[in-house]
Amino acid sequence: MTITRKEPATVTSTMPDVRGHGRGSRRGVGTGRDPKPTNFFGIAVKMPFWIFTAALAVIFLYPLVWTAVRSVSPLAGTNQTNGWGFGNYITLAGYQDGILQYIGNSLFVSLLTVVLTLVISLFGGYAFARFRFWGKNALFLATIAILMVPYATLLIPLYVLLNVVGLSNSLVGVALVLTMFQLPFSTFMMRIAFESIPKELDEAAMVDGCNAWTVLWKVLVPAVKPGLITVGLFAFLAAWNDFMAPLILLNDSTKMTLPLAVSNLRGQVQGVVDYGATEAGVVVLALPCIVLFLILQRHYVRGFMSGAFKG
Repeated sequence: MTITRKEPATVTSTMPDVRGHGRGSRRGVGTGRDPKPTNFFGIAVKMPFWIFTAALAVIFLYPLVWTAVRSVSPLAGTNQTNGWGFGNYITLAGYQDGILQYIGNSLFVSLLTVVLTLVISLFGGYAFARFRFWGKNALFLATIAILMVPYATLLIPLYVLLNVVGLSNSLVGVALVLTMFQLPFSTFMMRIAFESIPKELDEAAMVDGCNAWTVLWKVLVPAVKPGLITVGLFAFLAAWNDFMAPLILLNDSTKMTLPLAVSNLRGQVQGVVDYGATEAGVVVLALPCIVLFLILQRHYVRGFMSGAFKG
């Protein structure tokens, strides 16, 4: 008996070639995914949100843009009366001891405030988050309670205290006062940042032979970097723009900070406000804050989110 083997039938595909240039006419054939249709309903739902945020952006940016434009535009009664230029900035630069003197004073106060705030709030937040001691919660509540005390009511007692310790009419004294007002919020932020880190990380480092000091600097400080940047940014903005404390605590014109100098510049000629120089001063005041915020924005948001989803 002869056995005949049947060859399998050849199936001819009618599908178009999807390789190379032989792709089908429909988009997405070669990728195995259907094209996503335009979601007009989703766009319509998001449109009010986009309009609202755009309106908020215009509202917040308009005063700053208007001030920047007016500081270089011609304005009667200023040093820039004809054409566009930097006459108002020249007036600002030559005011009394010079704008660089006042910028240097503000930088010194701001940087010293940032350093003191970061160091003290770092140790305070670490202690409140990682250690147990008697009166811990009461001490933390007392620290936070400082936020409820009106800012201006403490300046006169602090002025008297600075006279006693020999720091009256001193930029260091101003920085110490500004640091005191920043510590409650900064300590609260750093405690949240440390509590968002699992304690198992500390225990693992201690098993490897680290002590509490090494765990803090080698393990925890890099982990709470966004929180530190947030605290430092807040401290810098508060110290750089503060007007009340330098006004009360400083008597020497050579030690004035930039906000105080710009305020005095407004009415330097028989009470007539020099709007051009004032607007130039506002631009100089705002520029470092804007640059710092744009550079540190990513870390700033992460610092605020620290511990937000902690279970």
